[in-house]
Amino acid sequence: MKRSLVLAALLSVLAAISGGSAYSADNFDDSQIKHIEYPDWFSENLFHDLSEELEIAGSRGKQGLMVLFTTEGCSYCYLFVQKSLGNPDLASRVQRQFESVGLEIFDDREMTDPRGTDMPIKQFAQHEGAEFAPTLLFYDLDGNRILKLVGYQSPERFGHVLDYLDGGHFRTEPLREYFAKLSETRGRPAARPVPGLRTDPLFGKPPYRLVRGATSETPPLLVIFERAACDECEEFHDKVLAQPDVRETLGRFQVVQLDADDEETAVTTPDGGTVTPASWFHQEGFSRVPALMFFDQGGVLALTTDALVLEQRMMNSLNFVLAGAHEKGWTYQRFARSQAIARWQRQQEDKDE
Repeated sequence: MKRSLVLAALLSVLAAISGGSAYSADNFDDSQIKHIEYPDWFSENLFHDLSEELEIAGSRGKQGLMVLFTTEGCSYCYLFVQKSLGNPDLASRVQRQFESVGLEIFDDREMTDPRGTDMPIKQFAQHEGAEFAPTLLFYDLDGNRILKLVGYQSPERFGHVLDYLDGGHFRTEPLREYFAKLSETRGRPAARPVPGLRTDPLFGKPPYRLVRGATSETPPLLVIFERAACDECEEFHDKVLAQPDVRETLGRFQVVQLDADDEETAVTTPDGGTVTPASWFHQEGFSRVPALMFFDQGGVLALTTDALVLEQRMMNSLNFVLAGAHEKGWTYQRFARSQAIARWQRQQEDKDE
């Protein structure tokens, strides 16, 4: 009961702090708690009937339906709504191609999914694997899911995603291959003065034998996929891995950095298989770097993401594994919300002192 009252108080505060200018990705602070408001051109279907939305899309000559999963307080969701959906050109394109619906991951209300099945919204989120917020799902007019995007999508990347969908490329190639071809067409970035991946004392050295032991002394594992000449990877090192609290927590993990383009090095995975970094990267369906895989002490994959991860999300992810939250059936987003509530409580206590 007490926790429910705390959450209610938190949400009331969120509604009051939603104003202000939109983030720029450069000064984005992912520890902020933000109120989410969907664009006014999103559907206001009171019964959350996605099959009906698809009928409307068909009658209007659109490609299908876009579903945006968010959760209240999610700074990454706020950033996507403000920067990408708030871009007039991108907003116009989405409206031409899709009907759009916004859903709260933890909503208990009933809905109808694209195939006409009734269920609670949070069950639909679980069914579709919407563990991170934001998650974008795209459906064709027959109710088939044609694309799932996890995490923040910058305006540039989101524009390319709309090209991928509008051009029908999803029928012939996965998104990662489309982006790879796009990168080749645009030309590779200039080589850095020092070629290869950026090193860090945190990273383990080869040979990469990542099978986890059965003892309590075996640490959990973080696998980081990167590429050479990758600006996003450089930012991840500077803005995330360099933070003292992140480095201290990573001291409790085995950390391995792999080159997503390496087709030669042999890696023994936590389940005992042998694979190259490049094939492992593609097997996981990653489409960008850095990409992260979090394993617990027993070698169970607890979390994966190739979405934007800054300091707070990194800390939440590491603590998600250390707390064994995945073993308790918690999703990442449920754990992250609990951490946000705890931070808010501490802030209120500090104000009262």
